[in-house]
Amino acid sequence: MLFRTFGWSFGVTAAGLAGAAVLWGWEGFAVVAILSILEISLSFDNAVVNAGILKKMNAFWQKLFLSVGILIAVFGMRLVFPVVIVSLTAEVGPIDAVRLAMDDPERYEMLVTDAHPAIAAFGGMFLLMIFLDFILDEREHTWLGRIERPLARLGRIEGLSICTGLIVLLVTATTIAHEAAQHGGTHVDKSATVLLSGVAGMITYLVVGGLSGHFENKLEEQEEKEHEAEGAARKAGREPSVVGLAGKAAFFMFLYLEVLDASFSFDGVIGAFAITNHIFWMALGLGIGAMYVRSLTVYLVRQGTLDDYVYLEHGAHYAIGALAGLLLVSIKWHVNEVVTGLIGVALIAASFWSSVRHNGSQAVTRTGSDERREVTSGV
Repeated sequence: MLFRTFGWSFGVTAAGLAGAAVLWGWEGFAVVAILSILEISLSFDNAVVNAGILKKMNAFWQKLFLSVGILIAVFGMRLVFPVVIVSLTAEVGPIDAVRLAMDDPERYEMLVTDAHPAIAAFGGMFLLMIFLDFILDEREHTWLGRIERPLARLGRIEGLSICTGLIVLLVTATTIAHEAAQHGGTHVDKSATVLLSGVAGMITYLVVGGLSGHFENKLEEQEEKEHEAEGAARKAGREPSVVGLAGKAAFFMFLYLEVLDASFSFDGVIGAFAITNHIFWMALGLGIGAMYVRSLTVYLVRQGTLDDYVYLEHGAHYAIGALAGLLLVSIKWHVNEVVTGLIGVALIAASFWSSVRHNGSQAVTRTGSDERREVTSGV
């Protein structure tokens, strides 16, 4: 199971590192390895959230996301996205931007670094809205109850997440963005850029999330009918079939996953420039990391890990919230990429451990209840 799920990731990793060693020597090998580790550490929370959405889709849409979707993630975000940034900021064509990356990597890095405030504002606000909508919603299970229960009660106020997001964006644009970090250690006023990019990030979330939410409501109605059909099938002695989300609902959920994947890629792409400005090393390292997003997502879906570990999704969303905050802070201050990766991994690991303890306590409770019933029945 492990090799079948992670086989392609292991193969791409071996091929990528071997190619880097042959073409660029040990330096290329080391840089690609470091970038791979960085991207993999940032992929855990992405994979957990992906799995939570992907498990609702049928087999066709799952395969589409894990095939076409990963191509978009690898080539679109990890390679094309930096080129698009340079093309837009430098007002040159994409081909010229690639030539700039190969012939003048320092200039390429400078342009991408100068575009960071806009990227961080867009990605930070998109991720912040995901976190706010999660933390302000009432749920059956609460991980950090003293925090989540009061916030869930506040979440009954209509539009609170949007209002909170706008306040955070306004504060960021009027404080942090006044001295946004630029290439060479200089600072400039990027308030207008951050405000515009942040609003664009929120609009993107509201449009894509709203469409997927609309069809998710239809999914709930469909699931109720399926439960009734499953009950009827069991009464008739037949094994009920499992049909995942399909049609328009799956299409918009697919779009939502792609936008979410893109947002998770922002910090990895920008962080890569802190390690190297070699576009091919970057593409190899980040591409290897993107493969592990796919493998981790498949593993979580097939193993039903989200159903077995009830707090894992909580940990992933707390990691999203932390990442959103770090992206906004990075507009002015540099945040070490290792710190960013470790925070996400630490939060998910903590939620996993809490889930294990929860499952253990539930097992003890069930055992105790069974023993009491046996005593009461006189067995």
